[in-house]
Amino acid sequence: MYSKEEAKKLKEQFWTNFGRFMSLVPNEEGIKINWVNYKTTIKHLYFRMEADNKTASIYIEISHPDEGIRELMLTQFQEYEKILHAELEEEWIWNKNHYDEYGKNTARIGIELDKKVSVFKTEDWPTLIRFFKPRMIALDRFWSNAKYGFELFK
Repeated sequence: MYSKEEAKKLKEQFWTNFGRFMSLVPNEEGIKINWVNYKTTIKHLYFRMEADNKTASIYIEISHPDEGIRELMLTQFQEYEKILHAELEEEWIWNKNHYDEYGKNTARIGIELDKKVSVFKTEDWPTLIRFFKPRMIALDRFWSNAKYGFELFK
C-alpha cells in the first residue's frame, strides 16, 4: 500500500513521463501539443485519460451543465460515429448518463483497458502507454476534421 502522498507522486510521475514521451509526437496538423491536457477548444468537451490501481480508460467527456445542450453535443458525436470508430479502429462505449465521483452527470464515449494494470506499478507503465498513445493520436486525427461540426458549441 502506498500513502496518499506516495500514490500522488507515482501518478504525477507517470503522467509526466507519458507527456514527455508524447511530446515527440506532433498533432495531426504538425503542431507540438500537450497530449495529457488535450485542448478541444470547446467548453465542456474533453478528451480524458485515467489510470488507477486496477485499470485504465480513455474517453470523450461532455460535461455541459445544461442537459439539453449535453444531449445536442452527444447527438453531434453520433453524426460522426462512423468516422470516429474508423479512426480509432475499434468501437467505444457510448454512455448518455455517466455520474462522476461527485455525482455530476456527464456523457461519455470511451473504452477501458481489458486487463488489470496499475499506474502505481512502473512495470505496467509500458502497457498503459501502449493503450493511451494510439488512441490519443486517433482522437486527434478524428478531431482535426470533426471539430468544425462543433463550432456552434463554443
